[in-house]
Amino acid sequence: MIDTHSHLFEDEFKDDIDNCITRAKEAGIEKIMLVGFSYDTNRKAQELAKKYDIFYPTAGVHPEEADKDYLNKFNELKEFIENNKVYAIGECGLDYYWDITYKEEQKELLKLQCKLAKEKDLPIIIHMREATKDTYDILKDYKGLRGVMHCYSGSYEMAKEFIKLGFYISLGGPVTFKNAKEPKLIAKEIPLDKLLIETDCPFLAPTPFRGKRNESAYVKYVCEEIANIRGISFEEVDKITTLNAINLFKI
Repeated sequence: MIDTHSHLFEDEFKDDIDNCITRAKEAGIEKIMLVGFSYDTNRKAQELAKKYDIFYPTAGVHPEEADKDYLNKFNELKEFIENNKVYAIGECGLDYYWDITYKEEQKELLKLQCKLAKEKDLPIIIHMREATKDTYDILKDYKGLRGVMHCYSGSYEMAKEFIKLGFYISLGGPVTFKNAKEPKLIAKEIPLDKLLIETDCPFLAPTPFRGKRNESAYVKYVCEEIANIRGISFEEVDKITTLNAINLFKI
């Protein structure tokens, strides 16, 4: 298995990162994408990846980082990527859930990162919350862009449209929640060769750990839930989603 989206550089893990890695390996996780989303977290992802070979770092600027200074933040990202090995651009995207003060800056920041991903021939990791139409409208303008809709929370119908653009759909802990109708529908109906699995740790822990700190070992519960929903073996979901991640991130 591959946890395609983690933030194990966060302070929640500072006292037991080695134990988290051990538990992940014991659960069958072979690789973990370490996803940066700001100047500081991009740097932390690099530092951790140099210490542990299980990690594959990315770098991006999250929509919550967007403000009047967004262009300088993008230029910092661009310089960072020139000087460090990354496997994807992102986490980036649009988030209108908490604050839309810098809505236009969010859009411009996403466009710049889409362009950079194409220039560098890297996949892009998209965060999308309450912003489906604007996200789609931007991504469709970048022909040949490939990537993943991380911890996808949109509709099944739009998931199919993002797949047509060349994106994978990634499911995390919410697919295990009892009343998560849309994620369960997506888990059942989206072609398995278009699905990825993730934790987004330390956030969104799956059942039976909901409300607690998430960690990469728990991606197996996402894999199990998808297998149960589809009526196929855990091993099949594991094998195909792992191959999907390897193909997308070139790891």
